[in-house]
Amino acid sequence: MSSQRVQHIFRIFALLFVFLQAPLYNVAFARQFVITLDAGHGGKDYGALGNKTNEKSITLSVVKQLGRLIEKNLPDVKVVYTRDRDVFVELSERAAIANKAGSNLFVSVHINSVDRRNKNRKKITGCQVYTLGLHKTAENLAVAKRENSVMELEKDHTEKYAGFDPNSLESDIVFELFQNKRLDQSIEFADAIHAQLVDVAGREPKGVRQAGFWVLWATSMPSVLVELDFICNPQAEKFLSSENGQEEMVIALYNAICAYVNTYGSQIVGHNLPVAQALKPSNKKNTKSNGADVPRLNTSAKPSDVDKKPDYKTEKQGSGNRILEICSTDDLPRYYIQILVSSDPIKYGSSELKGFKDVEYYRDGGLYKYAIGVADTLEDAQVLLRKVRKSFPESFIIKMRSGKRVDFIKP
Repeated sequence: MSSQRVQHIFRIFALLFVFLQAPLYNVAFARQFVITLDAGHGGKDYGALGNKTNEKSITLSVVKQLGRLIEKNLPDVKVVYTRDRDVFVELSERAAIANKAGSNLFVSVHINSVDRRNKNRKKITGCQVYTLGLHKTAENLAVAKRENSVMELEKDHTEKYAGFDPNSLESDIVFELFQNKRLDQSIEFADAIHAQLVDVAGREPKGVRQAGFWVLWATSMPSVLVELDFICNPQAEKFLSSENGQEEMVIALYNAICAYVNTYGSQIVGHNLPVAQALKPSNKKNTKSNGADVPRLNTSAKPSDVDKKPDYKTEKQGSGNRILEICSTDDLPRYYIQILVSSDPIKYGSSELKGFKDVEYYRDGGLYKYAIGVADTLEDAQVLLRKVRKSFPESFIIKMRSGKRVDFIKP
């Protein structure tokens, strides 16, 4: 066995060890709904900088207001903070706080920004909500790297975060191994937050995405990371730091939490909970009055712009500009090259596909997983992998049977 292969195996086991330090998310024994609120950055870590303020100050203000609102209106929900003042809290400690509290939900609040060399720096705007995910686009990976970079401020970060690398195939494989129901619920919750930030706080929609954030990877409950807007945009910074702007964002987050509690709260605590009512900002007009809306997560939403492939042997002529679903009826194993994953369907011809036309998808864990293929033998798949990796360096081989993945093959 080569030294490189031994190193790969060691890294996978290191990742598994770190993940398994978190207690299992077990709703059967929970009796109180616990939510951990994480104000991004803090202390010596200022986060993203605006002209007049900074990320750590805004996130702390928003999180503390959100916590007070929950405690006032949702007496059956316990609030835990990773920080409630301007202090530096290590990434590993943030996840540990949530895990030790037996949290049922984790919300990490952040402010976005882009590189100073970006020509659109002062114009870019919009909210993004992230869940844990695989094979990031360049933009998603850039955000993850910026938020994860706080690791470098910690003295023993190379040992503490051993094996965690959002760029690596090994990390992606571990993400795959531990995808379960909590990821589905994370995506549903992320969708609710995104919709509320758009509808209530008037933020431009920039979508629900996946990326390799440490705090989402290491927490053992449904978790999201929210980027409220871009502080590098002077107008967005003004909104983010204003009293009215923060009130709108806090209520948007609160309403999404209400939707989650109404949908999953009773099964988590083991008894019926009072209905959580949505709120509106005090400065808003022509909106629903307080208590008029009972929000719930849309757990049955099914995107409609994808089409099922009738059969592997069917000629693709006439399929049009559509990405087809991997499907076969002859029960023979076939190999594909998995390139990326998304919570929402990716349109045919999207720049994320980097010019590849022969792309198909399969559904797994509530996600759309995109692959290039197809090969009848592993040897042919390895040849195809070498070609695909020129555009997708982290792609890997998957084995499909009857439209379902039965294995993945690490190069």
